[in-house]
Amino acid sequence: MSIATDPTPETADKSIVILESLLCLLRERNILSRADIEELCAKVKDRADHHGAGVLPCCDKEANEAATIVSSLSSYIGQRYGGKHRRA
Repeated sequence: MSIATDPTPETADKSIVILESLLCLLRERNILSRADIEELCAKVKDRADHHGAGVLPCCDKEANEAATIVSSLSSYIGQRYGGKHRRA
């Protein structure tokens, strides 16, 4: 069974834990800045807002859930590691 093709909630939860941990690790090591994570948050939100368009269409519900998760992760990382916000 492949993670990429397994739609079960358990697999999705595992993937989220791995990705959250990876983003935190990259931030801890200053490979990603707070601004980079805020930019990622904006891109995920934009993709959720335009879920049917573009090269990689996605499901509305899942895209919105992803945007919520990335937003809360961005908040957590910002509080924990600090750093400069991205420029508007």
